[in-house]
Amino acid sequence: MSQKTIGLIGGMSWESSSVYYKIINQEVKKALGGVHSCQSLLYSVDFEDIAALQYKGDWNQLAARMVEAATTLEKAGASCIVLCTNTMHKLADNIEDAVTIPFLHIADATAEAIKNHNLKKVGLLGTKFTMEQDFLKQRLFDNHSIETIVPNEKGREVVHNIIYNELVKGIVTEESRQAYLSVIADLMAQGAEGIILGCTEIGLLITPEHTDVTLFDTTEIHAKKAVDWYLK
Repeated sequence: MSQKTIGLIGGMSWESSSVYYKIINQEVKKALGGVHSCQSLLYSVDFEDIAALQYKGDWNQLAARMVEAATTLEKAGASCIVLCTNTMHKLADNIEDAVTIPFLHIADATAEAIKNHNLKKVGLLGTKFTMEQDFLKQRLFDNHSIETIVPNEKGREVVHNIIYNELVKGIVTEESRQAYLSVIADLMAQGAEGIILGCTEIGLLITPEHTDVTLFDTTEIHAKKAVDWYLK
């Protein structure tokens, strides 16, 4: 097998980046056997700085940070870029323009999984940035003809605050799980056929054991897509 190297941009948060690392290595071992693991490079940022810039709305500075991470990985020998966060895919175009290696987009990987279930309309949970802005929703619609609906304002507030106040710190509570399940039930009542867990931390809180609803965990989907690419 030709030796590729996956370049991971992580730390947003490290809680979910560690899940990427685990899944990628588990899947490579499953495919290749023995004590195989994935050759990878991780550029991990300090999320405190990133979160502060997000709240300030300083996306130019954030773009510069993401481009620096991606170009550093390419220079270090990465064969592709995997951005281990949904929210920062707002800057996917900046990253793609800055590197010559493939950028594996989280929305495209997720769309593939949704189409495998023959679904057309899904609910989207994530940070307020992801739920309220168009960078993921529009790509899903324009490139894949998948319609997304998001929670109402109160629901978006609940989902966002649990991510930033609890999940990025590794805090998982039953109370927050029930709050999410209530938001999911509302989206299903509005016609969603499945739910995108569109923040890489949500899978820490909600898994298929907690609901019968079809879930699309972007962390798992994206990590496995990276492995598919790696093994090709």
